[in-house]
Amino acid sequence: MNESSIKVGVVTDQTGALSFMGIANANVARMVINDINATGGLLGRQIDLYLEDSATTDSVAEAKAAKLVLQDQVDVIFGGIYSSTRQAIKRSAVVNGKKLYIYPEQYEGQECDPLIFCTGPVPAQQVEPFMPWLMQETGAKKFYLPSADYIWPHTMNRKVRQVVTANGGAIVGEEYFPLDHTDYNKTIDKITSSGAQVVFNTIVPPGLTPFLEQLYDSGFTKRGGCIVCTYFDENFLNLVPAAHVEGLYSCLDYYQNVSDSFSRTLIDQYDKLYLGNAKFTAGSACSGMYRGLRLWEAAVNDAGSLRQEDVLKALDHAKIAEGPGGPAEMVPGQHHVRMNMYIAQAKNGSFRIVKSLGVIDPKECMQGID
Repeated sequence: MNESSIKVGVVTDQTGALSFMGIANANVARMVINDINATGGLLGRQIDLYLEDSATTDSVAEAKAAKLVLQDQVDVIFGGIYSSTRQAIKRSAVVNGKKLYIYPEQYEGQECDPLIFCTGPVPAQQVEPFMPWLMQETGAKKFYLPSADYIWPHTMNRKVRQVVTANGGAIVGEEYFPLDHTDYNKTIDKITSSGAQVVFNTIVPPGLTPFLEQLYDSGFTKRGGCIVCTYFDENFLNLVPAAHVEGLYSCLDYYQNVSDSFSRTLIDQYDKLYLGNAKFTAGSACSGMYRGLRLWEAAVNDAGSLRQEDVLKALDHAKIAEGPGGPAEMVPGQHHVRMNMYIAQAKNGSFRIVKSLGVIDPKECMQGID
């Protein structure tokens, strides 16, 4: 490693339950940093990537983030998928390390720290435009919310309840389970007896595949029921038989069906470099990782400096003209990104865009940040 190089730390789940997502994140980090280095680096300096495996374990993520700050002395940290992992990285990198941290995953919003920037979608970009469209499109009024028991599902469900009831619908059931829970038969009986027309799912791996299998076996979708899962992407389609998620709706900032020339070229580049099942997808935080690295690059160039205070000021209004799904920009004072959003539906094992929502604001409030 070169003393004058710029050091970028990435913590991501390369092993464990989320490895199919974490490996893709690691690939995106390698690809973008190699591209920057191939065009002369940043501020005339090469970037060295320090990649750590958090093993889908929050305590490991916290320890790896501490290593990156204290031992490797990186200039910035990226990574984390689960919200609990973000909080673990935050403790080491931000609270203790006072280091700039960029979180790439779609999440529940409300992260509010001067040193944290978030580059994935939040509820105002997913739930707010998606639920009214779905209710109008399908006529559905009754929603059931089976959920993993951690911060993201609790917060998402509050937003779903607010938007659904404001549009004349009702939440007919809301349940929370440990992440590794596998027997959902009682819940599926409740879904059936409640008359729910939509299952809004926030169960996550490893509990996700047994839930979807048991829901399918119950005949829910054959009876006309609709599954919604806002994080579901092409990597998740690889986890389950196509029949289990036929017709499932999702809402993200990018799908491989998005056909603008930049997105197409980017996916072709990724697919040539990285064979296998860890695809470049949005729910898996790849679009947010790409966007985050490029926005940080733009901020460093704008600042003309790696001094953290200067980079923070520049990152507050950073923009990229091209990215997966379209251009993106930080909303000044919000530390979240304004970007294009899409509704897609699973058909025969792939996603097709059914509605382009256009540019949606994150509407995040950065209270207490100057």
